[in-house]
Amino acid sequence: MQPTNETHHLVLLRHAKSAWPDVPDDQRPLAPRGRRDAPEAGRWLRSSGHTPDQVLCSPAQRARQTWRLAATGLDPAPPVDHDPRIYHADVELLLRVLREVPEHIGTLLVVGHEPTMRDLTLHLTGGGSHDESDALQRVRLKFPTSAIAVLGLTGPWAGLDADGARLTDFVIPRG
Repeated sequence: MQPTNETHHLVLLRHAKSAWPDVPDDQRPLAPRGRRDAPEAGRWLRSSGHTPDQVLCSPAQRARQTWRLAATGLDPAPPVDHDPRIYHADVELLLRVLREVPEHIGTLLVVGHEPTMRDLTLHLTGGGSHDESDALQRVRLKFPTSAIAVLGLTGPWAGLDADGARLTDFVIPRG
């Protein structure tokens, strides 16, 4: 394994599979499959060594439920902030949120939505212009529910921008 100059890790988790009842979008709960898959995400985070120091979570019901179930695989669960900006964030807004992260946070987990999780991964890796890995090709095709992208960052949170990260893992934990 080659040494890296990574200073932080950003873990992006798309919420688990949601149901489509007749409720406002932000109130949609997880579907049965989502309730099975979300705990697997937490188990994968623990077993792979990507336990976050801090969590930023969309306030949407499906994201909150995803994190609550994923956190059962972590002991202790890290602190979580339900940031309303994440719910409808595009890449630029989410970058502004991430640039506010204190430097002492080594690994940050964001529980969010599509297409932002995919778009942010591609933006931070330079759109894959330097990396034709299998993982990045899979991100380009689809960032499914419960998918987790792990990015190694080479600079401070405040300087986070295009081509400032390397995709180190992309998994889809399933229950």
